Amino acid sequence: MKLKPYHIGFMALGLVLLTSCGSKKALTTVNELDKEQYLGTWYEIQRFPHSFEKDLQCVTATYTLREDGKINVLNKGFDGEKWREADGKAWTPNADKPGELKVEFFWPFAGDYYIIETDPAKYSLVGAPDREYLWILAREKSLDDVTLNRLRTRAEKLGSDISKLEEVHHNCEE
Repeated sequence: MKLKPYHIGFMALGLVLLTSCGSKKALTTVNELDKEQYLGTWYEIQRFPHSFEKDLQCVTATYTLREDGKINVLNKGFDGEKWREADGKAWTPNADKPGELKVEFFWPFAGDYYIIETDPAKYSLVGAPDREYLWILAREKSLDDVTLNRLRTRAEKLGSDISKLEEVHHNCEE
């Protein structure tokens, strides 16, 4: 059977409807963010596995303010033999959405860094709108179980598969 143009149109419409039905709702982020309070060192407590942090433990992210108002990002982790670092920068592309940041480690590629929930003195739940990335961060090397479980539940309710979360240990020597 030879496909006619309208067949192709219906197939395309069906594909659009099929993929849109499975899409997730927008990821909500914090409405306010005091950049100064968010600066400093954060410890990864749990994260989704991904290639750029494969086998890394004792992972920290340290944020410092740049003169241009953007944020320097220094990620550091131990692979069992040596410490690895990645330098980048972050910025808020839309001032009306302070929890939606862009992070760039390799120009010109920048990824989404969405601050879903934070108490800048204690913890932060961070992810990507496509739910491919998720981090639970803390100001200390551990986080109390009540807060950790609440953040995991929140991530799950927002559509993240929390079964993928892995522990990040902080017993490395510098």
